[in-house]
Amino acid sequence: MDGIDGKFIAQAAAYIGAAIAIAIGTMGPALGQGAIGKQACESLGKYPESAGKIQRAMILALGTVEASAVYALIIAFMLVRK
Repeated sequence: MDGIDGKFIAQAAAYIGAAIAIAIGTMGPALGQGAIGKQACESLGKYPESAGKIQRAMILALGTVEASAVYALIIAFMLVRK
């Protein structure tokens, strides 16, 4: 390979790895957040008097699910940093 050194290949692999980490690492949380929102809306429709409890539980669950997407972002940044 003329003109292509190992550092260039390693950096390209890191960018590809970061892209895969973000793509896969955010797919699960996105589906989970959608399921949480769907269930919360159904519960609010059935039990409107429990709106406060449902909302608190939903926000806590969304925050927990979002943490895994943040971890994927951190891993992607660690792969790309120089």
